[in-house]
Amino acid sequence: MRPTRSSLHRAAAVALAGTLVTGALLGAPAQAAPAPATPDAAASLVDRLGDRAAGTYADASGKMVVTVTDATAARQVRAAGATPKLVTRGAAVLRAATAELERSAKIPGTAWWTDPATNQVVVSVDSTITGAKLERVKAAAARAGGAIRIEAEAGVLSTRISGGQAIYAAGGGRCSLGFNVRNSAGTTFFLTAGHCTNIASTWYANSGQTSLLGTRTGSSFPGNDYGIVRHSNSANATGNVYLYNGSYRDVTGAANAYVGQSVQRSGSTTGLHSGTVRALNATVNYAEGSVSGLIRTNVCAEPGDSGGALFSGSTALGLTSGGSGNCRTGGTTYFQPVTEALSVYGVSII
Repeated sequence: MRPTRSSLHRAAAVALAGTLVTGALLGAPAQAAPAPATPDAAASLVDRLGDRAAGTYADASGKMVVTVTDATAARQVRAAGATPKLVTRGAAVLRAATAELERSAKIPGTAWWTDPATNQVVVSVDSTITGAKLERVKAAAARAGGAIRIEAEAGVLSTRISGGQAIYAAGGGRCSLGFNVRNSAGTTFFLTAGHCTNIASTWYANSGQTSLLGTRTGSSFPGNDYGIVRHSNSANATGNVYLYNGSYRDVTGAANAYVGQSVQRSGSTTGLHSGTVRALNATVNYAEGSVSGLIRTNVCAEPGDSGGALFSGSTALGLTSGGSGNCRTGGTTYFQPVTEALSVYGVSII
């Protein structure tokens, strides 16, 4: 059948409309992908999502991953420039597992933290956790229904003594200077581990105790592990960390660590060593008492490295607290976040 004039007009109109629509789509600007989320932005997103999230970490490419429990939260994560990972346990379940360990397994030689990659709370046990102690830990893990994983830790978990460049306590004891800091009035201090500043109030730069460094003005251990000493001579307060190769690294600020971050530690016994942040907010049960909120790393340390500086590039991250293992076969070291100490004492990195 021959088409009528009106049907031809309708076909032409449809074809023209299709051309216009196609042209409009081709000419429309593509929607830009969100900028990659920074570690701080990813951490803030976890806070906003509440129990629908269960932590964040950097993947092998350095992109931030946020663990979430539902598809809506996953879309929010993508929109913020991070990678979502769906998990079965939200923050409330992991908090409950941690609370179970606090109630049942607070034994010297244990430590625990949340592993966002496996969506579990991990409890490590050192070589002293055997027999009835180990059974207590296993029972706590069993009550958590799979939310807790037990790992064996080589050696004995303990606090370290000294690190960075050595400092010496009046009456005996060696620790290390972490970072030099100042307050708003310009008064200079240095930060170190609290289990170090608990030893003595007066500190020296040499073992003969003839070169005075300063006097303790604050100390917090256990619970936390930081302390502060006021410099007797402000000229001693430099804004760098010794790298044990004849050079120094300028430190220009401080930040919170994140899981997957590459870090370095400076200590007077073993010098400079590198590694990765494995967990945040770890609780460690030393013989002297428990410390919470620590940074867990695979950086090695040995007796003589406490109080020293943990840093990434020019950014201060932490103060050496304790750990297990050594720098011959490897080990685990925990660090007090430096941002907490800066806030408590009202000081900033020089």
